[in-house]
Amino acid sequence: MLLNSGSMFSRELKLLIAACRAAYSGGEIRLAADPVIRWDRLVRLAQRHRVEALCWNGLGDFKPGVPSRVADGLAHATRQTVSQGMSMAVEAGRLRQVFNGAGVDVIFVKGVTLGALAYPRPFLKMSMDLDLLVELDRLPDTCAILLNAGYGPVIPAAAGSKQIERWHQGRKESVWRHDDAGFQLDLHTRLADQPTMIPTLGMGSPRQLVIVAPGIELPTLAEDELFAYLCVHGASSAWFRLKWVCDLAALLHGKDRRQVERLYDRSQQLGAGRAAAQALLVAHSVFGMSLADSFRQRLRADPLNRWLAHVALRQMTADREPTDRPLGTFGIHATQLVLAPGTANMVSELARQGRLVMGRAR
Repeated sequence: MLLNSGSMFSRELKLLIAACRAAYSGGEIRLAADPVIRWDRLVRLAQRHRVEALCWNGLGDFKPGVPSRVADGLAHATRQTVSQGMSMAVEAGRLRQVFNGAGVDVIFVKGVTLGALAYPRPFLKMSMDLDLLVELDRLPDTCAILLNAGYGPVIPAAAGSKQIERWHQGRKESVWRHDDAGFQLDLHTRLADQPTMIPTLGMGSPRQLVIVAPGIELPTLAEDELFAYLCVHGASSAWFRLKWVCDLAALLHGKDRRQVERLYDRSQQLGAGRAAAQALLVAHSVFGMSLADSFRQRLRADPLNRWLAHVALRQMTADREPTDRPLGTFGIHATQLVLAPGTANMVSELARQGRLVMGRAR
């Protein structure tokens, strides 16, 4: 893939992007920029974007020129990522059996299921946690199941079932941890921070079964619903990590332009709003995702779509994460106001953000 040079993309970021693309496409890296690479900076970027394994796997012919210290570090990180991914797949399989045995339906989102769908070598995708979706009215049963399975609540900390139920009334997820094994689990009762976005996606949505490892099959959202969800998930953080864009580009790799446009149109029916346009414009800018000219102009016709994509690229190309920069999350919160169209949605989102701020202040 030939990446155009631009002020937003450093040499190191261009190489990182090209390596990530090669990891899912099997293509070769070609760079128009000066091949002199600051390897320490590339490693920092790979760590910041959580794509060390994808980077090392995709470097290909660049590997002989990598300093041995950097090569050893990336290879070690790759082994850790693969090992962690395999362990999480086994744990996900165990949890599915536990929930099935208790008669509670669950859907796995992102994580190992997305890795299996998107990448030729699924465990190169870093998976930091397990994401489970359950019905809100099965939350008491779910809490009991997780406690018996060795998990305890972390956010909200040391909470009982009633507290967690109240927590989920205003939030999409709670965070759990298995102290012995070290697994983190995000328990969802809805899939978007903003209730007005993808409101119909949930346990009743179409789903698909994904083989994540030999003998381990997990349910996740069907293709249309998964695309809409991933767009909204990435938009909720303004795509500040390359990893999220890479996952989406990998998932869509091999689809023709008409298929991508159809997914976008379906996402609008599902309530993904401007998040889907932002996602595709960013994926086009970063990974060169092929979009029909007429479709790309359709997306760009809305100035807010263009602004959302610009903010996302600024967040993604920053050397540090938003929380490590003064006012770094301001742009993220601003974009959340316009992801769903309409003044009423903007007011609703302002109120939601205000409640969260007040909750943290108490």
